[in-house]
Amino acid sequence: MTLLEQFELASYVVTVLGLPLAIYVFLREQKRARENEEEEAYQTMSDAYNTFLRLVLESSDLKLRTETRTHDLTDEQRERMKVLLEMLISLFERAYILLYDERMTPRQARRWKSWEDYMREWCRREDFRRMLPDLLLGEDAEFGAYITRLAREEAGGRGG
Repeated sequence: MTLLEQFELASYVVTVLGLPLAIYVFLREQKRARENEEEEAYQTMSDAYNTFLRLVLESSDLKLRTETRTHDLTDEQRERMKVLLEMLISLFERAYILLYDERMTPRQARRWKSWEDYMREWCRREDFRRMLPDLLLGEDAEFGAYITRLAREEAGGRGG
């Protein structure tokens, strides 16, 4: 076998074995990079929600962690509640846009389920449901339909 034939044989081996292997490695790395980006987005949104909950804790007089409506609020308290709920809707909308998809992998669905649980928890709150139409003005229409459906389900599930 001549040197030229050896190089030709080596090029065939690279083409037949090396190229598919290189494509596989490339696709696997692309998938891993996408998963890392999704995880980072999820973590960023989770951190933002935790920051929001700290603000809720600082406003404990509003009793936002209860399911019942807070009565006898002052004008200043009503304003703070409105701002906090606007922040929450903005956060939920961002999570919906970044994390929700009709066709999710099991990992994506598990991450999304935690956000849906947060949304359902807030939708159980009477004040939140009552203010939801105003809070959704100017927000993404698909997100608005999604959270409105959750609010109806939560209100119906509790006889409210």
